[in-house]
Parts: sequence; structure tokens; C-alpha cells
Amino acid sequence: MSNFTLVPLLAEGASNAAIVSFSIYIVGVMVLAWLSNRLLQSKSFLSEYFLGSRSLGVWAFALTFAATSSSGGSFIGFPSLVYTHGWIVVLWIGSYMIVPIVSMGLMGKRINQVARKSGAITIPDILRDRFESPLFGAIATGLIVFFMAFNLIAQFKGGSVILQTLLQEVLLFQTASHSLADILHGVPILGESEDKPGYLLCLFVFTAAVVVYTTYGGFRAVVWTDVMQGIVMVGGVILMLPLAIWAVGGLGSATREMAKMTPPNKVKLELTVSDVPESPLNIPNNSWLVLEDGSTRRVFRTAARAQVLPGTNTATYRVSNESYSPAIPGIELTYAKQVERQMPDDIASRLTIRVLDSEEYVSGAGREGVYVTGPGPHSSSDAGFLPISLAVSFFFMWTFSGAGQPSNMVRLMAFNNSTTLRRSIFAVSIYYSLIYFPLVVIFCCARVLLPGWETESDRIMPEMAKVTTELINMPWLAGLLVAAPFAAVMSTMDSFLLMISSAIVRDIYQRNINPSASDKTIKRLTYVATIAVGMVAMLAAVSPPQFLQDIIVFTGSGLSTSFLAPVALMLYWPRFNRQGALGGMLGGFGTHVTLYTIGTIESGKVDAYELFDFHPFIVGLGASFIIAIATTYLTSPPPEHLVKKYFYK
Repeated sequence: MSNFTLVPLLAEGASNAAIVSFSIYIVGVMVLAWLSNRLLQSKSFLSEYFLGSRSLGVWAFALTFAATSSSGGSFIGFPSLVYTHGWIVVLWIGSYMIVPIVSMGLMGKRINQVARKSGAITIPDILRDRFESPLFGAIATGLIVFFMAFNLIAQFKGGSVILQTLLQEVLLFQTASHSLADILHGVPILGESEDKPGYLLCLFVFTAAVVVYTTYGGFRAVVWTDVMQGIVMVGGVILMLPLAIWAVGGLGSATREMAKMTPPNKVKLELTVSDVPESPLNIPNNSWLVLEDGSTRRVFRTAARAQVLPGTNTATYRVSNESYSPAIPGIELTYAKQVERQMPDDIASRLTIRVLDSEEYVSGAGREGVYVTGPGPHSSSDAGFLPISLAVSFFFMWTFSGAGQPSNMVRLMAFNNSTTLRRSIFAVSIYYSLIYFPLVVIFCCARVLLPGWETESDRIMPEMAKVTTELINMPWLAGLLVAAPFAAVMSTMDSFLLMISSAIVRDIYQRNINPSASDKTIKRLTYVATIAVGMVAMLAAVSPPQFLQDIIVFTGSGLSTSFLAPVALMLYWPRFNRQGALGGMLGGFGTHVTLYTIGTIESGKVDAYELFDFHPFIVGLGASFIIAIATTYLTSPPPEHLVKKYFYK
């Protein structure tokens, strides 16, 4: 099927059908939160609110573990990478299928036993009690808050992008967005993003939904909604897979088409009008523009919202709060078939286009076959997307970084028995296989079906859901398919919100400031902390980085390099002491952040400096284990009573 003979995406009536089905899903989430809160009233607040009274069975434990790991990165950032770099991304994610074997099997049973012995509710709780060190617990709390705050920003962005895609054709949403832009003009923080009012409106709505149900229902609500969201996620992927393959005329056809594609060029455009407008002329983001000069045809797509203001004839876009530029960023298609068939948007007829600057991909420019072979194209790295050293790094990073995530460790503290753990490992492995391999196929098909989304590749998942359901004339199904990435974001966000609020309330307030605090005080403080964390993360997400997956990888690998070595050695090595644990944690953290700081300074975006061509996770984890073991041997053994408590019956 030609990717340029599509019917218009979603008419307003179709959008309303999608919104109705999506709203039913949201109502279901809120009902589960209400039921969870009812159960919360009859149990011990802290244990129930943060761990569900340690009573999770197989399906609840398996699906909450899987849904928490399948974040906005899985359904927003990961499809973006597949779309941008092609088939090589299957090797990038390949080891994720064995993540449950490592992350659940390596420490699951032992961490559950230690948590029950100490009465721990959080990971800093375990570390504090295992080494009888309030300072160590406080440092662990600080690192969790640091990394998860970054991750929350990414999840907020993902949820907002999904909602925006679902609502963008609805007249009421468009009107409300424009009104919001006028209201926010000049407002600190929010005013800096008045040029993307639709995103901001969705950000506010999304924040309200997630913060309300998480705060109200606690861990049990998170688990129950994770079960529902886990089913929605895998169901959405399984439904979208045949639709995507059918839309492109078969997987073989899509692969042959991808083999002929060449990467787009990054451009800066000057856009002018002949007649000076009396009111602002808006040029939306992702507008298609065509420049024809005799037999030459060039096709561009804008990567920022621009305006021609009254009294001027040149478009500008906002660079910062007080700075505007006439050099509009965008891309230029280079694949001849797409160039020939792409039609310009209506706004293009009023514009005169001049190319100010054009920049080719550093790796893969002008070469056919780069989307179906390794290392894959890359706009800024001459090594391509996935050279062999990085492939090795990511194989180990995905398998072992999952084991080092505090959010996963908390889940391991909540299952009810060993049989539950064994069966859940099998279930989660199958679940990940049903998620990630189909996503690679779907978004390789998206390269053929939806050209030009390099301008905003994090939106490719909801856009694909809209297009594939419109092709079969079932727009209501788009609401359910869009609910899949939305569920992924929500299932991760609610867990992270609880992790941060538990760190504040349990690890900082109750364990260090007021050990005798009443249940009533703890309850109120927990609600306040959860809401406050959500609000702060929302404000930080007003102007998020472009690539969500960059933040996901930074925070996930950072938490693992900080926590995996101390926790694993703590569980299995009686000789391991407080000094070794602290050294390993700070050594891994310092190495990881240093390498990312160097990479970010060099590239100007969230990026990693790859020492010896290995990802910072490999280098940081190695440093963490070496420092932890060396420090332990250079210092005195732990007290005998701690060894007896945690290693003998």
C-alpha cells in the first residue's frame, strides 16, 4: 500500500471515538485506585501503602514487575530508536528477553528473605539495617531521588506526547490549547513553553490523573493498575502487529523498501511570505514544504513551530524565552520515492522557501541499505548507531541493569513465596518476548508508512496507532492502541512516585527525624510528598530533552551502577561491610555521572562518553565491584551479630 495515498488521519468524529475508548480505560484505572484505598483502611498503612502487605501472587507480581520495567522508554523511546535507526535495534534490545532470569532470579528470593528479617519497606531501609548505618541509608535515599527525578521527567513527557496525539484533531482541544498559550504568556517557567500549548495542556491533565490515583491508592492501586496496564500493553502490541504488516503490503515488502532508503539531511530554512499578514500566521511543527526548481524537487519537514508576526514577512521560532530565530530547523527527505510522492501542506502555498544550511548524517548519508544492516545510521556519530563494542555493552546493560533497579527490588520484596517467584520469571520472559520483538517489526514498517518523523520521532507510536486503525476504518481502536504506551508510562510513573515519596517519608522523616511519628502523621505526609513530587516533576517536564530514551538509559544505568554491586554483595557475602558497600555505591555513581557529564559537554545533549568504546554502565559497574571488594578487604569485618542475623537461622 502506498504510504502517500492514506486517507486524512482522524477526522474529529473518529477522534471522538478514540477518546471515548481511551476514557473507558482511564475510568478503569480510577476505579481500581478507589478499591485499593478501601482495602488500605483495614491494614497497616506503611506496609500496605508501599508494599501491599508483601502478599503478591503470581499474576499480580509478574505483571507489576513487567509493567514497571516497560516504561515510556519501551513504547515511546524504543519505537523512536527503531524508526530512526532501523533493524539493528533488534540487536540493541535482544538481551531484554532474559532480563527476568537475571533480575528476578539473581536476587529475588534472597532480598525477600532479608527484607522480612529486617522489616524493611524500602531499599534504603534494607541497606540501613543490614549495616546499621543511618548515614548509608540517607546516601542511598539521595541517589534514588536524584535518578528517579530525571526519569519522572521522561515519563511525564511520554504521557503528554501520547495524549496530544490522541486529542490534536479535536476542535475543543485546539481551542483550549490556543487559550492556554495566551494565558501562559510571561508566566515564569510555563511561559517558556507557550509555543507548544497542546503539549502543556496534556501535561497538566496527565499529571492530575497519575498523581491522583497513585496518591489515593498506594502500592496496591499501583499493582492492580499494573496488571490491567500490562494486559493492555501486550494486547495493544499484538493488535498493532498485523495491522502494520498489512498496511505496508507485507514484511518482505517493507524490508525491501527500507533497503533502498537513505537518511534525511538536517536543514535550516528561511520561510517568507509575499504579503505581510495582519494577524500572526502559524506554521505548525511537522509541516511539509516542497521547493520545486525546474526538474528539481526538494521536500522538507519543519521541526519547530514557527510564526510570521504582523508587520513582518519572515517566519521565526522561539529558541528561548527572549530569543527568536529566522532559521527554522527541519529535515530534507533524500529517498527519491518519498520525494516524488510527498505532497505539501496547505500552509506551504503561502511560503517562499530558502535553504540556509544543510547537514548530512555523519554515518550512513546517501547510502542505501543502512536501515537493514549494522551498525545503523546515526546523525552525529561516525561509528553508526550500534558498533560491536556498544552491542556487547547493551547486552550486559539490559540484563544486569534490571537487577540493579530499586523499583524492581521493591517488587522483589513483595511476593508471597518461592513458587510465585519461579512462575513469575517464566511469565515475564514470555511477556517481554511478546512486547519487544513485535515492536521492532511494527516500527520498521512505520519507516515505510510514515516518512519524515525524524523531526519528532518520540511521537511515532501514537501516530502509528492512529494511522493503522484509520486504514481499517476502526478509529475507536486507536484509543485502545494508544492506551498501550500510555499504560506503560503510567505503570512506571506510579512506581517511581511511590519510590520517591517512600524515600522522603520512610527513609528521611520516619527513620531519621521522627521515629515515633503516628500512622496518621505518616499518612498525611505521604500524601503531601507524593503530590509535591508529581508537581515538581511536571514543572521540570515543561521543557524536556528531545529524546526520551536518552534519559531512560541514563537513569536506568545510573541506578544500576550505584546499587547492583552493594546490594548483591550485601545479600551473598558475609564478609561484606559498610565501608565496602559505601565505596562501591559512590564509586559506581561517580564513574557513571562523570562519563555522562563529559559526553553531554561534548555533544550538547544527554549523551555518554564511551571509554574504550564501552557504555558507562559497563565501566561504572566494573568500578563499583572493584572498589567495593577492595575496600571490604582493606577494612575490618562487620559485627558478628549482623552476620548471624542475616546469614544464619
